Amino acid sequence: MNPLNKIRELGQSIWLDLLDREMMNSGKLQNLIDSDDLRGLTSNPSIFEKAISGSSDYDEDIIKFSETEEDNAAIFFDLAIAAIQRAADIFKPVYDRTNGTDGFVSLEVSPFLARDTDGTIEQARELWKRVDRKNVMIKIPGTAEGLIAIRECLREGININITLLFGLPRYKEVTEAFMGGLEDRLKEGHSIENVSSVASFFLSRIDVMVDPMLEEKGASDLKGKVAIASAKKAYQIYLEMISGERFKKLEEKGAQKQRVLYASTGTKDPAYSDVIYVESIIGKDTVNTLPIETIDAFRDHGIAAETLTAHVDDAVKTMEELKAKGIDIDKITRKLEDEGIEKFNQAYEKLLKSISDQKRKKG
Repeated sequence: MNPLNKIRELGQSIWLDLLDREMMNSGKLQNLIDSDDLRGLTSNPSIFEKAISGSSDYDEDIIKFSETEEDNAAIFFDLAIAAIQRAADIFKPVYDRTNGTDGFVSLEVSPFLARDTDGTIEQARELWKRVDRKNVMIKIPGTAEGLIAIRECLREGININITLLFGLPRYKEVTEAFMGGLEDRLKEGHSIENVSSVASFFLSRIDVMVDPMLEEKGASDLKGKVAIASAKKAYQIYLEMISGERFKKLEEKGAQKQRVLYASTGTKDPAYSDVIYVESIIGKDTVNTLPIETIDAFRDHGIAAETLTAHVDDAVKTMEELKAKGIDIDKITRKLEDEGIEKFNQAYEKLLKSISDQKRKKG
């Protein structure tokens, strides 16, 4: 059996961490859905920057939109919304077949709004209305400022993908915002049955930052283990949430579970297996969003087994050893959040410059 199909049998959905026009045009995206049981797609500023800067696919559209729109950010969202709508339509049969559990496509608010609660709410509303697809999620960073926006948007019935999560304390706050938003919606007399959300936990960047510290501390045996340990502990928080009375009351009213989504799961260190962040975190009611290279690699030589709840004691021990070595993981994850925002800002700035350059060529 295709090991990607086996992952699905174990209860995890594979989404693609890429939005590519050529893949939609050629039918490759549909083939991934048909052959690999691909269940969704995520985008972010870096993905759009590569798509728009790295090819001529969007040049004509940039010129067309620039005839009626001067602002480069507005032109970008015109492009992005059209691409997201098309991808959402491709995944709509998946959404229908899974009764609204999968088949989602995600579009992120401007990274410039990561520390702006009101601006995030306003743009999330606008994007949700303009995309106008039930199987779309609006991505909001899980920053302190984003938590309020997340709760408000869920209250309004907007599907939310909480992105840029690195730390366990922040993830706990996200679960509070999730349940609070649904409770607020119920109090206003609205249904919560079709409100969907995932919490996206970024993994490989944790190891990229922590591994050199472990080397310095003489703890090389922990290298490549911290991100996976964090992923397993995050899942334990999720299990605690869905088994608690607060969520059970919401579930009785039709609430869907806010699944943990594992992101940044392409291997960055060539010393590790190219499927380490897939094989090590397979578990029920979760999502793993993968780059196309990792999907191809796992199809070729991945081993699918339930691993997310295996050796949890070892994961706890890893985090305890990390603390014993004087490495403050909470401080590191806060730094990773700041760096993640900055990286998306840089990609977004480069994207806007590409649009400006293309307009100038035509001019």
